[in-house]
Amino acid sequence: MPRPSAGPAPAPAPAPAPDPSRPSSAGTFHADADEDSADAWDDGLIARRVNEAAAAEQAAAADRAARSGGGGGALPSTPLVYDGPLRSRLEALRELVGLSRTRLDSRTLAQAGRVLDEAAARRRHSGQHTVVALAGATGSGKSQLFNALAGVTISETGVRRPTTSSPIVCTWSDGASSLIDRLGIPGRLRRRPVQTAEAEAQLRGLVLIDLPDHDSAAVQHREQVDRVLALVDAVIWVVDPEKYADAVLHERYLRPMAGHAEVMFVVLNQVDRLPGEAAELVLDDLRRLLDEDGVALGEYGEPGATVLALSALTGDGVGELREALGQFVAERGAAARRISADVDAAAWRLRSVYATGRRIGLSEQARDEFADLLADAVGATAAGEAAERAWLRNANRACGTPWLRLWRWQQDRRDPPTGRLPLRAQADEEATARQRVEQAVRTVSERASAGLPTPWAQAVREAAVRGAQGLPEALDDLTARAGLPPGRPPRPGWWPVAVLAQVCMTLLQVVGGLWLVGQIVGVMAPNLGVPVLLMVSGIIGGPLVEWSCRMAARGPARRYGHDAERRLREAAAGCGRARVLDPVAAELLRYREVREQYARVTGAVAGAR
Repeated sequence: MPRPSAGPAPAPAPAPAPDPSRPSSAGTFHADADEDSADAWDDGLIARRVNEAAAAEQAAAADRAARSGGGGGALPSTPLVYDGPLRSRLEALRELVGLSRTRLDSRTLAQAGRVLDEAAARRRHSGQHTVVALAGATGSGKSQLFNALAGVTISETGVRRPTTSSPIVCTWSDGASSLIDRLGIPGRLRRRPVQTAEAEAQLRGLVLIDLPDHDSAAVQHREQVDRVLALVDAVIWVVDPEKYADAVLHERYLRPMAGHAEVMFVVLNQVDRLPGEAAELVLDDLRRLLDEDGVALGEYGEPGATVLALSALTGDGVGELREALGQFVAERGAAARRISADVDAAAWRLRSVYATGRRIGLSEQARDEFADLLADAVGATAAGEAAERAWLRNANRACGTPWLRLWRWQQDRRDPPTGRLPLRAQADEEATARQRVEQAVRTVSERASAGLPTPWAQAVREAAVRGAQGLPEALDDLTARAGLPPGRPPRPGWWPVAVLAQVCMTLLQVVGGLWLVGQIVGVMAPNLGVPVLLMVSGIIGGPLVEWSCRMAARGPARRYGHDAERRLREAAAGCGRARVLDPVAAELLRYREVREQYARVTGAVAGAR
């Protein structure tokens, strides 16, 4: 489009008096228009002036619309209301961020936090208005399209680049001042279109923004584009036949915003420069590129981006865009769809720290193996075997022959036995036990963290390591308290009978021996049969009673040993559960909670991707 001549500025026209019949919310826009029409303003790059004739025509049209009760009045300033599913997803995202603050760094949660902040901020503003940004590269003709949609020259066009240096907003109805304030666009850059009944009815509620070039050489221009794009409800990407395949556009904007296809228009401008069927070929290639970017196309009634071809210079296709834009604004759903797409993007970015393809948690087998390793570390099996031997030893002492008991009594005087396994291990055994405990903790932590995302796996391992501190000492203390009771093992009820039988066998031996001695010294009549029989019965009966008692003691001794081993195993397992397994289970439970919240955030989106 030819650049306007740089001649002297025309004399400013007197500012018209404000119309008291218009709502007060529209005062900002009219005051700004009057101020700009009375005095030229400079945005730092190119001096601009609103055309006086167009401004006068705009004011007259506004007055006519106001008098006739047309669409120029303010829309109801009803706050935006999210539907139930979106509210549920936002609440789940808020819970997810809260549960994850102690496990994930702030940079990982930054995007989710921004989405929550923007959702809350947008909800406080009008839900009857739709904020749409016109974005494009240098020379794409977006300002020209902006003027064509407004019906008046608002945004400067020309060959000097960059032409648009600051965002300019145009509203088709009042009541959107708070939305525009949120965008940070000053009053001097707010405009109103030529107000006709048809335009007002078609685009009522539209807030259209002309952005600077996204590929501008000025860094502050690109920063403004990125800032405003993060706040608008929808965006119209304007491309031209020369730069529609530009890598900057596709890699920096379209590809990352592929999930926002439902609130996106892609317009191929300047088709008047393409001869014959070239426009259709370029449009098909643009659709191909968008498909490669992952941008869903709204074709055949499916949700997705709207792709159009037009010429802002000749007006060809502008009506079709205006019609599509009017239908889009009339639905009043762009803001909610934008927030929903932002939630999808935040959830997809957090997928690596929440999603896992493996089953998480500790199986019963892993818990049992951990308890077995701790039991081995405290020597539960050896303690049980020692308890069994001690029970048998005491049974042999109680039920053995008096002569054998006398010999053992002499042995005990030289080396008194305790009847139980010494609980205090030697230094090398203690070191080995400590290593076994550390190995058990390391094994269970690796199994519990297997398949978890890195932050949660690290949290599980840290919980296990914290619980392992002081675990060997605690196991030693529990072993001392849960081991064998002091003194000798308990005696069963049949032991006194066995002792009495041994006494009887001993008496037989003594009586038989005294009888034989009496016969030898001549005190008693010679009769070898009876005393020999008595002595032989006592001599054979004593060991026989002892052997029988030993056989009968095997079962109780084994049970006694098993009870001692069980007590040590339960004590070791309880200590390990309290110090290691419970903290690990708490971390896994916390991860399950965030997974549930993440599933609520993603809904069917995560499964579809």
